[in-house]
Amino acid sequence: MIQSCQKKSTRLNYPTTAKTDSVDVYFNTQVADPYRWLEDDNSEETKKWVEAQNKVTNNYLAQIPFRNAIKERLADVWAYTRQSAPTQKGDYLFYSRHDGISNHAVVYVKNITDSIERVLIDPNLFSEDGTTSLAATSISSDGQYIAYAISKGGSDWREVFIRDVATGTDLEDHLQYIKFSGFSWDANGFYYGRYDQPAKGSELSGSNEYQKLFYHQLGTSQSEDRLVFEDRHKPRHMFSAEVDDEFRYLLLYTSQSTHGNKLAIKNLKTKGDWILADPDFETETTFIGVVDKRIWVLTNFDAPRYRVMAIDPSNPSIENWKEVLPESKHVLNSITLTNEFAVANYMQDVQSQLKVFNKKGEFLYDIDLPGIASVSGLEPVKDKDLIYFNYTSYTSPSQVLMYHLNQRQLEEEFTPVVDFKSDDYESKIVFIEAQDGAQVPVSIVHKKGLELNGNNPALLYGYGGFNVVYPPRFDARLIPWLENDGIYVNAHIRGGGEYGDDWYRGGTLMNKQRVFDDFILAAEYIIAQNYTNPEKLAIMGGSNGGLLVGAVANQRPDLFKVALPAVGVMDMLRYQHFTIGWAWAGDYGRSDDNEEMFSYLYGYSPIHNIPEGEIFPATMVTTADHDDRVVPAHSFKYIATLQEKYQGNNPVLIRIETKAGHGAGKPLSMQIEEVADKWAFTWYNMGVSY
Repeated sequence: MIQSCQKKSTRLNYPTTAKTDSVDVYFNTQVADPYRWLEDDNSEETKKWVEAQNKVTNNYLAQIPFRNAIKERLADVWAYTRQSAPTQKGDYLFYSRHDGISNHAVVYVKNITDSIERVLIDPNLFSEDGTTSLAATSISSDGQYIAYAISKGGSDWREVFIRDVATGTDLEDHLQYIKFSGFSWDANGFYYGRYDQPAKGSELSGSNEYQKLFYHQLGTSQSEDRLVFEDRHKPRHMFSAEVDDEFRYLLLYTSQSTHGNKLAIKNLKTKGDWILADPDFETETTFIGVVDKRIWVLTNFDAPRYRVMAIDPSNPSIENWKEVLPESKHVLNSITLTNEFAVANYMQDVQSQLKVFNKKGEFLYDIDLPGIASVSGLEPVKDKDLIYFNYTSYTSPSQVLMYHLNQRQLEEEFTPVVDFKSDDYESKIVFIEAQDGAQVPVSIVHKKGLELNGNNPALLYGYGGFNVVYPPRFDARLIPWLENDGIYVNAHIRGGGEYGDDWYRGGTLMNKQRVFDDFILAAEYIIAQNYTNPEKLAIMGGSNGGLLVGAVANQRPDLFKVALPAVGVMDMLRYQHFTIGWAWAGDYGRSDDNEEMFSYLYGYSPIHNIPEGEIFPATMVTTADHDDRVVPAHSFKYIATLQEKYQGNNPVLIRIETKAGHGAGKPLSMQIEEVADKWAFTWYNMGVSY
């Protein structure tokens, strides 16, 4: 049961943040940027400021009496074994498993003939403190080698090594300066993208430009890698490649933002030239496989909710494509090919729906899935009509299931055991009508039988950008929240991909305010329906979701008690100047595009719209010193401005992690500490105990 607690209500003594007279001029409008100096993450002044801010935050958190109890409970509930769906390559099955105690999941392999399991890669051995993580793996088609990328301190920069699967030893191959790249194998090596070595001091903040596509042959040094493609006239084009299973065709993807790509195809057998198949950056087209000598692709070309098209590789122009699976009323997320079948993973109102087709594109049957849940990681078994996949819901941890397509039989391959009574909780999806008539889906999770008395602590989460969807999935971080009579609300707002390209574009550029309006509408709904009240409502989001939290806290500071923006994009006028920020312009637009776009961005940019006065939620910003996706200067400048302008007694703090990045690869111990601090801060400011 919820119990009340008392907190200090006097204004904190924040560190003094020096101001400069830095001013930018946009279309005759002067914009002050007094905390510009905080953009220099290498300066001694910034390091001292970080230490001072962390000291205030740590002292505040240390006074919360139940902080350690939350941490202990999180460690208990997180201590369960979870596993990925296995991938078959050659005679081996590969999968990862986390024991719930170690900092990182371990990669395992077993031969399908004897099923003897052994450790292939253990990232927990990379560094003593767990801050070096396994960022990606890619397995050769015969299963003989695995390329694995490591990340240090959470950075997006990758180093790549090659391991012999049979012996478990590394080759001498060592690749560096890799960022935003996959790996596609042929018989002798793989294709990958890399940048030139960054200038010293700019590794974590400098703009990432002039990516090139290379081919690495096994057993050679990186200096010998063959340049496959570059464009010296387009510094912000990014390249990736994909090879079909028979190594006949090389597909080249070119992108200039986070959504949309051009597609070109080259016949490797005839050593022909590149032939442009999809010439439009506005469409998203990805390779599925080769069926009856035709290249199947998943595309939103003339199909906002995606469809499957077949390309004749000898005549691949987009006007010659043939439709295999037409667009439906639900979003087609992926297609997995087996020996005889094509398994389609659709999204229906944020939930997964699996449909089975033959390779003529004819519908055969649905795979029945219980409850509000999501499916991911569909992996076919070679030469068999069998698939593995992960299946999860808000209240059930991810299982590995195996489905026999001919027998239409579902089996449990792996089911985790968690210290959580799933049957005591329920989830549902409601639809809220926006001002323009759109039906916005909102997921709500809480204890069964919870009294809706308007006084329950509620956590409202959102993202709303970059075509990203946060579907139903189990999250151990939420267990203490739900057990403490808390309500979790996931708002599937515009800007995501819940209903395809139209839903996504409905929350971009000059439509960005719709994202904030949808989120505010969800908050007003759960208050009106007596789930909670403004004194018990917290909002949380990271990255683009951090922007969301910052913007709505500015626009409706009266509506929320606590705001938790994480690694957020807070300076909408300058985001494009750092690392990969320029690629976000497809979603945001740029302040230097034109006066109208500048005015729109300036009108909601979190840093530039903090209200002065005594009304603002208790706020704890979180970021990390090695975040080279959304550089920490966003959060630094935001909290400095907030501490300057807000005159009330609610704490407005920043928690700055060291040796961590944007979030991926963060060691479990660090995750537990951070989540415990968030829940402690939130409940303490709501007057709720634990």
